[in-house]
Amino acid sequence: MTGHVPVLVQEVVEALAPRDGRRYVDGTFGGGGYARGILDRADCQVIAIDRDPDALAAGRALVERYTPRLRLIEGRFGDMADLLSAEGVAEVDGVALDLGVSSMQFDRAERGFSFRASGPLDMRMEKRGRSAADLVNEADEAELADILWRYGEERRSRRVARAIVERRRQKRIETTGELAEIVRRAVGPSAKDESDPATRTFQALRIAVNDELGELERGLVAAESVLAPGGRLAVVSFHSLEDRAVKDFVRARAGRTPGPSRHAPPAATTRGATLRDLTRRPVTPGAAEIAANPRARSARLRVAEKLGDRA
Repeated sequence: MTGHVPVLVQEVVEALAPRDGRRYVDGTFGGGGYARGILDRADCQVIAIDRDPDALAAGRALVERYTPRLRLIEGRFGDMADLLSAEGVAEVDGVALDLGVSSMQFDRAERGFSFRASGPLDMRMEKRGRSAADLVNEADEAELADILWRYGEERRSRRVARAIVERRRQKRIETTGELAEIVRRAVGPSAKDESDPATRTFQALRIAVNDELGELERGLVAAESVLAPGGRLAVVSFHSLEDRAVKDFVRARAGRTPGPSRHAPPAATTRGATLRDLTRRPVTPGAAEIAANPRARSARLRVAEKLGDRA
């Protein structure tokens, strides 16, 4: 778990407000930062879920430390309702989700998530299935352009897709370094205050390879279904596509429908509402956390509470 720095961990724990004797879910275990924070706050139980075999292996020490209060399960958080049911758990008092890639995944070149050090073009969280290299070398130009535009919001998606196709005609693209250089040449130099030109392409491919937005949609529905009345959902996102999906889900479940125009506020109604929106504006990291962990800069926390009366 070395090198993993959880983001907004204090804010997430405060939002969940763990209590003795209650049960919580850390749906994206990673390095165990949220699970540890919850367990240290109250004499409660945490069921942690992760799809990454490396995270599961690294997490064994933490499980031993908190036995029997911590249970670590292999799987996707989108399947949490079924995973909890298999454990004999019908409902929980809180769910934490930390979206995107973990520090451990990002920092290991052999996982292929980052272009900072060249490694195999992989990006698979579960280490199985179609890799980023398969996608880059096999998808047609139109599909690649669509992925880069939809998931990376890359303005030059067609130019990048064309450059990828032209290069792979010469040889298969196998490493993160190769792909990053192709993208940089296609996009051109960026302003000094902007991120590396390859960032948006790598984000888009990672999301596509791991079906991250589909998993998020399933995970939000599953979390709502397993929360007990009064239970809370805390979701940390790192880019606009994730944050928008979380915001729209919570607003819809809170009975807040969009206004008739972009200048009108959402119409508020509690009819049919299942969640209470506790963060109309997302919680963001403070200057001290950003200084200590620059990756926290884009983090956004949204929190919702399950409506209804506890039996």
